[in-house]
Amino acid sequence: MTTVASTTDQFVSEFSISRWCDTADVLARLDALLKQPIRPIRPENMSQVLSYFDTHCRQSKLVATAAEHVIPGGVQHNLAFNYPHPLAIRAADGAYLSDLDGNRYIDFLQAGGATLLGANYRPVRERVQAVLAECGPVTGLLHEYEVKLAELVCRHVPSVEMFRMLGSGTEAVMAAIRLARAHTGRKWIVKMGGGYHGWSDQMVYGIRVPGTGRMDAAGIPRSAAARIQEGFPHDLHALRRRLQLNRLRGGTAAVIVEPFGPESGTRPVTAEFNGELRTLCDEFEVLLIFDEVVTGFRTGLSGAQGYFDVRPDLTVFGKCLTGGYPMSGGVGGQRDIMMNLAGGLGGSQKKVLVGGTLSANPLSCVAGYYSILEMEKTQAAQHAGRAGDRLCAGLTEIIDRLGLPYVAYNQGSIVHLQTSGVMLMDARNPFKLIKLVREAESRKRSMEEFGAAYCAHGLITLAGSRLYTSLADTDEVIDEALNRFEDVLKLA
Repeated sequence: MTTVASTTDQFVSEFSISRWCDTADVLARLDALLKQPIRPIRPENMSQVLSYFDTHCRQSKLVATAAEHVIPGGVQHNLAFNYPHPLAIRAADGAYLSDLDGNRYIDFLQAGGATLLGANYRPVRERVQAVLAECGPVTGLLHEYEVKLAELVCRHVPSVEMFRMLGSGTEAVMAAIRLARAHTGRKWIVKMGGGYHGWSDQMVYGIRVPGTGRMDAAGIPRSAAARIQEGFPHDLHALRRRLQLNRLRGGTAAVIVEPFGPESGTRPVTAEFNGELRTLCDEFEVLLIFDEVVTGFRTGLSGAQGYFDVRPDLTVFGKCLTGGYPMSGGVGGQRDIMMNLAGGLGGSQKKVLVGGTLSANPLSCVAGYYSILEMEKTQAAQHAGRAGDRLCAGLTEIIDRLGLPYVAYNQGSIVHLQTSGVMLMDARNPFKLIKLVREAESRKRSMEEFGAAYCAHGLITLAGSRLYTSLADTDEVIDEALNRFEDVLKLA
């Protein structure tokens, strides 16, 4: 087991977060938002928003209609879903996206947070093109950039002594859980309710909304989550009781958390939470897994663990790991745990099986290596964090000036803009579940309508409630974006 790390000068000034948000204040404002009726975009204004898609997005509509015939639901990945229909993107550059109809948008989706350097960053693209020209995207054999990328991750992330590349964050979570169980000889895994750790069978439990359990588990046998338990954000006392009870039932292998709080900080934790969690895991000899798919490198080169000064036993990576290029996933941690992933036959180590034909391919590894080097050189996390601060401060000023009940807050370059509160609902009380499902639908629709309105005003967001800033977001970009956000918020 490891303990809370001591801060070193190496990690003092690298972070995208100038200060941690006032969690109590944010939670109070979010609670107030949930307790009042929805303040949606007015119907007469919403009709004007939808007319934008009819008149300006005809090519996107044609592609979206064709997609519905050959792709379930018309989208291949959840980020692409937009109301009233997905936009078909033709070009990406820095802070901007352009669709097939020639419309230009300020990009606060940034591939779900993966492109910290901005979209289609040229210095990385040129390195990738050089490797593609020389050996192609995959050979199935060892490539020097596999080693270079692993060395870079180990150098920057304080808890990582060894690193294994995988194909996605979902795969990396699966590997981390398998490692924890093999290393400890225990079976129970505790996750925080509402947290998103990919879509593997065992992690589709209490996903997005605390207390929902198997609500989204269609097609998943009940036995798949038989040893998965749900804790609740902020409640370490309840987690302690659960770990105590598990001692009587074979013990807990690991607790897995998003260090900013469930859903990339949509339910933010206190600044002290991760340190207290580390102490609790040490007391019960439980491995602590940080899911840093979103926070890894975006928070700073040492991730959220560097910012909070807490060392997990295992860390899950994705997104920024390869700078937005495909096959981005990996798990890292202490040498004695990670050696269980060593391949081959025989030996004294336990053999934890992972695989993936395209994992650690030359394309992904060279992209990751040079993306992280560029993050170092440009101080991308810090610049993106300052852009997030500027964006959040501007949104808060607009909300207050217009007398709206909405809530904006940020954790560096991750900015949250809550207008409906649907992502903050809680299903822990089973007697209120039917009411919750009914209310969630109307709140979800309001969030989607805001997302459409942002698009109609040249802004791309994640589901109308989350915004990722990047190195490309200059003061001029942010100021222009704030003017557009104000135009949208005046429609409510």
